[in-house]
Amino acid sequence: MKKKFLFVCLVAAVSVAGFSQKVPTYLDDSKPIEQRVAAALAAMTLEEKVALCHAQSKFSSKGVPRLGIPELWMSDGPHGVRAELLYDEWSQANWNNDSCTAFPALTCLAASFNPDLAHLYGTAIGEEARYRNKSVLLGPGVNMYRTPLNGRNFEYMGEDPFLASRIAVPYIKGVQSIGVAACVKHFALNNQENWRMNVDVNLSDRALREIYLPAFKAAITEGKAWSLMGAYNKFRGQHCCHNDLLLNQILKKEWKFDGVVISDWGGTHNTQEAALNGLDLEMGTNTNGMTASIANSYNSYYLANPFLQELRSGKMDVSIVNDKASRILRLIFRTIMDRKRPFGSLATPEHAAVARKIAQEGIVLLKNDQQTLPISPSVKSIAVIGENATRSMTVGGGSSELKVKYEVSPLEGIKSRFGKTATIDYSLGYGSGKYQYDKVAPSPYDALKLRTEAVAKAAKAELVVFVGGLNKNSEQDCEGRDRVSYGLPFEQDLLLTEILKVNPHVVLVLISGNAVEMPWIKEVPAIVQAWYGGTESGNAIADILSGDINPSGKLPFTFPVKLEDNSAAAFGEIAYPGDAKTHKQEYKDDILIGYRWHDTKAIKPLFAFGHGLSYSSFQLSGFATSKPSYQAGDSIVVSVQVKNTGKYDGAQVVQVYASQTKSSVMRPKKELKAFQKVFLKPNEAKKVTIKIRTKDLAFFSESAKDWKLESGEFVLHIGTSSDNIVKSIPININ
Repeated sequence: MKKKFLFVCLVAAVSVAGFSQKVPTYLDDSKPIEQRVAAALAAMTLEEKVALCHAQSKFSSKGVPRLGIPELWMSDGPHGVRAELLYDEWSQANWNNDSCTAFPALTCLAASFNPDLAHLYGTAIGEEARYRNKSVLLGPGVNMYRTPLNGRNFEYMGEDPFLASRIAVPYIKGVQSIGVAACVKHFALNNQENWRMNVDVNLSDRALREIYLPAFKAAITEGKAWSLMGAYNKFRGQHCCHNDLLLNQILKKEWKFDGVVISDWGGTHNTQEAALNGLDLEMGTNTNGMTASIANSYNSYYLANPFLQELRSGKMDVSIVNDKASRILRLIFRTIMDRKRPFGSLATPEHAAVARKIAQEGIVLLKNDQQTLPISPSVKSIAVIGENATRSMTVGGGSSELKVKYEVSPLEGIKSRFGKTATIDYSLGYGSGKYQYDKVAPSPYDALKLRTEAVAKAAKAELVVFVGGLNKNSEQDCEGRDRVSYGLPFEQDLLLTEILKVNPHVVLVLISGNAVEMPWIKEVPAIVQAWYGGTESGNAIADILSGDINPSGKLPFTFPVKLEDNSAAAFGEIAYPGDAKTHKQEYKDDILIGYRWHDTKAIKPLFAFGHGLSYSSFQLSGFATSKPSYQAGDSIVVSVQVKNTGKYDGAQVVQVYASQTKSSVMRPKKELKAFQKVFLKPNEAKKVTIKIRTKDLAFFSESAKDWKLESGEFVLHIGTSSDNIVKSIPININ
């Protein structure tokens, strides 16, 4: 017994002695991150450093097991946390605990014109990613809306760099407040899906700086994003995932980015360029297996064994891998090894409420003649027509597809809200095929039969709610291919025309992430742009149709009357989609995209940027600026009184645009420089004050290669959309 007791004491003493050893600096989270990074790097072998720089599975990269440093796990996407995939395959793993909340697409968030809502969005999706133990969330996307044919526009934040910046920054801060890295994408000029792997974009430095980079810059310098994803396309002959100008010169040197540049999946093409031109972590390079016997195994990635051989031979200096490994270690310490980061939660009622609120605020009332909306309680029969009333919009679309806990369809939402007082009769009306990635899905339906049945039901109803638009199939709102036409697919135009012949009382609910052509615009009395609203989409739509919620969304991009009115379409193939033989492309519209093009060229849009109606009415008055003249470095303070003169609680977005009276270079007729959303009860008035930095009135000088603010007269245009300016105030800049 005595020997046994002594043995136990000896083991305990040895154990205590072992655990009382000093904790390595890199594992001590009381130490500054930079000190921990340096300590970890010093303890690593060359092989361990290189191993950090490439994938080990479809969505993970290695840590340093010997040192207790864990691997990184990533997940698509910007609107929800994607379902778990098999370790080395694209198929879903079919877990039963990875169903998420679908948040509205980022076009809907941008349409809210509400940065506070963006922070709420980021925090909620960050909590879901954290619960799923993800270190990196692959979003948000901040590429510019240049053409309504881009299949991936629904993932982005519209056509204006200022709006995208103001929405992206709080989204990123929200995600990262939970200890999950936001990965801003796709850097840069990834503005189409056609030929996305090799289209070679060229444009002026001015257009690059004024239009296509500001949202990325804000994400890095203001949002402090911890990671960034390169784009598939080329820029001036060099792939964006290893582009010296974009990654080394602008991102890392000029913007002082201290995070990790992650390749898009399959976006890496060369060891030399990847190593030297700013890429840190290579993901998804067409691997089809994990073993060395397969040519594209993970250890054969450009930043794997080929990179290691370059370093061992002395052809590349070890400082190159040290920089990459340091950045990846920093990301690990900021996320998975931060023991103070909050715990997450998944698919909660609170997250569903956030999703519903975002959808409500983002929905845009485009048209409302004869006060067709909100739907009167006296309406006793409603015909709901259209495949989009029942089709899931969380399935498909490419990498943004989601496996959701639930998804309320528009039909379900309408039935829930109106079913007790009115008869709801549904007809498919038109039909598309099942979702297929990168393949056009043929419709299995008899279009004439569907159309005939729908028209018959429409004729019997007091009111028709047509739920149409696009879906997440290839060549619509989907990654991989652009749309093939500006019009609605599946003969929806014909169906609408036939319905209007038998019943003029039609409300059109458009589900899409893109503008569409509207040849029937004069005949349809009410049009609602509902986007992809996520988990609570149907309820949010019903909230708006009923008037339970007053619409307050504003368009984050312009709806052209016809495709030819769009800037990218105005210069022929070379401007979009590019030369068919060389895949070279010139952005000949330069800085004039979206409303900048329409305003400057006097091309009337179908619906203007910033447009959005309300069930209430608002009066703007008392316009003033803090003073008439300003010096460089000053802030301009604009004030305006906003009054709700209607009968509904509502919100209005005050938008301030600027123009320069005389300039040494061509400037757009006006550009958005500030906005503020104000919520008001009936007959309530509030004074809104908005600050504009004088430096934000500068243009990028091609000759000086820098921003230039010229002296002279500028005009501030205050209104509620780009084509509804209520007051213009001249100021002087000295």
